[in-house]
Amino acid sequence: MEPAALSVHPPARFLLGPGPSNVDPSVLQAAAAPVLGHLDPAYFPILAQVGAGLRRVFGTQNALTLAMPGTGFSGMEAALCNVLEGGDTILVGSIGYFGGKMAEIGRRCGANVQTLEGVWGQPLDPTAVAQALKQHAHVKVVALVLAETSTGVLQPLRDIARLAREHDALLLVDAVTALGGMPVGVDDLAIDVCYSCTQKCLGALPGLAPITFSERAVSAIQRRKRPVQSWYLDALALAEYWYGSPHAYHHTSNVSLVYALHQALALGEQEGWEARYARHLQHGQALQAGLEAMGLELFAAPSHQLPCSPPCAFRQALTTPQSAWRSLSNMARKLAVALANIGASSGGLA
Repeated sequence: MEPAALSVHPPARFLLGPGPSNVDPSVLQAAAAPVLGHLDPAYFPILAQVGAGLRRVFGTQNALTLAMPGTGFSGMEAALCNVLEGGDTILVGSIGYFGGKMAEIGRRCGANVQTLEGVWGQPLDPTAVAQALKQHAHVKVVALVLAETSTGVLQPLRDIARLAREHDALLLVDAVTALGGMPVGVDDLAIDVCYSCTQKCLGALPGLAPITFSERAVSAIQRRKRPVQSWYLDALALAEYWYGSPHAYHHTSNVSLVYALHQALALGEQEGWEARYARHLQHGQALQAGLEAMGLELFAAPSHQLPCSPPCAFRQALTTPQSAWRSLSNMARKLAVALANIGASSGGLA
C-alpha cells in the first residue's frame, strides 16, 4: 500500500446535527499536544483541572465528578450500572428515544424497570410521576432525560426532584444535550447522578462522558451487595485513579481527549457559561422562528422547546416527509452541511 493511501483527509463539514459539533481550532490543537502516559505525574493535575471545570459547568460541589471513557451512552450505562443491582426498582420517565434506552439498560442491570411513558413532544407531568411513585413501592432511582434529543423537549425537573426526595429515591438525569448549552443545576435541583457527553454543547471531541455523583449516590454505591456489573465503568474505582493518593491504576486514560476537554472547558469559562447559555438561547430561538416561517413544524411543545444550540434545534425541527428530507439532504451536501435524521429512524416520530 502506498504511504499516501494511509492518510486521512475528511471533507470539511458545517455540522448541524445534535452532535458532534464543530470544534474550536484550539481544541483540535490541544488534542495534538504530546501524549503523556496515563500515570505520568504531569498528567494528574490536568485531570484535576478537568474535574474542577466539570463541577462548575454541572453546577455542583460533588467530589466524585469526572469524565468516563466513551460517549454519552457510556455515561448512561455508567450512571445506571453503578447505582442499580439485581432486584432494585427504577422508575424511568420516557418522553423520547433516549428515555427508552435508559429503560433498556436498566433491564440489563437486572433491575425491576417501571416505565412511565409520556407523550413525545411533551414533558412528563409531575402528577403522573407522583402517582407512579405511590403505585410502585421502594423505588430506588427515578431517571429522566433533561433535554430529549429525539424530540427537542426540555423536561422541567424541580417538582420531580422534590418527589424523588420525598420517596427517598435517587434522581438520575441525562444531560447529554444540555450540558454546556443551558444551566443544569445539579446541586440546586438535588440531582444525585447526572451524565453528559463532550461532543455537543461543550464543544470538545467525541469519546468522553462527564458524570457526577452526589454523596447520596456514592453512599448507595458503597452499600451495594454485589460489585458494579461493569469493571470498566466502576465509578469508585475510577475515582481512585482520578483523585486517589496515590493514584490507583485503572485503565489507559483517553489522554488526548482529556486535553481537548480541558481546552473546551477553558473556552466556556472564558466566554462565561451564563453568556454561552444566553447565546444558545438567542440563536436557537432565531433558528426555530426561521424554520416555522418556512412552514416546518417544531415537534416539541412551544413552552418546552430546548434552549440549546442551533444544531439541536435544527435537527429537532425536521418532521417533513422522507421525500422532503431527501431534498433537504441533497441541498445540504452541496453546501457541505451535515444534518441528522435520528428522530425519524427511532420509531417514535413515524
